[in-house]
Amino acid sequence: MPPAPPPAPAPGPVRVRVRRIYEPPAPDDGLRVLVDRLWPRGIAKADAHIDEWPKALTPSTELRRWYHGPDGAYEEFRRRYRLELAEPAAAEALDALRARTAEGPVTLLTAAKDPALSHTAVLTELLAPDGG
Repeated sequence: MPPAPPPAPAPGPVRVRVRRIYEPPAPDDGLRVLVDRLWPRGIAKADAHIDEWPKALTPSTELRRWYHGPDGAYEEFRRRYRLELAEPAAAEALDALRARTAEGPVTLLTAAKDPALSHTAVLTELLAPDGG
């Protein structure tokens, strides 16, 4: 009889979370990263408490406009956005942010009304330890 497999490791602390930029900062946010291409309306830069704004990780203007237009569908947006993230500048920025998640918590900030149906959901998957 073969030996039993080792137990699965206990889940660690949440390394990546998504919050709306309009929420006040929390003490456990860690590195706060704005992942929208455009600056959010109604937020003063001094009040945003943002550590990084890597525009290479944001969806292109063309993709953003397509998604919010009449033909935009989330699954196709996800596919196209992943292709954009495979481009050299975006891939480098993604690798750098992935490395930061190993150092401590990272909070992705967005103005999206529904982050679960936005680019932040794709980024969260790709920043997971298994790389989504």
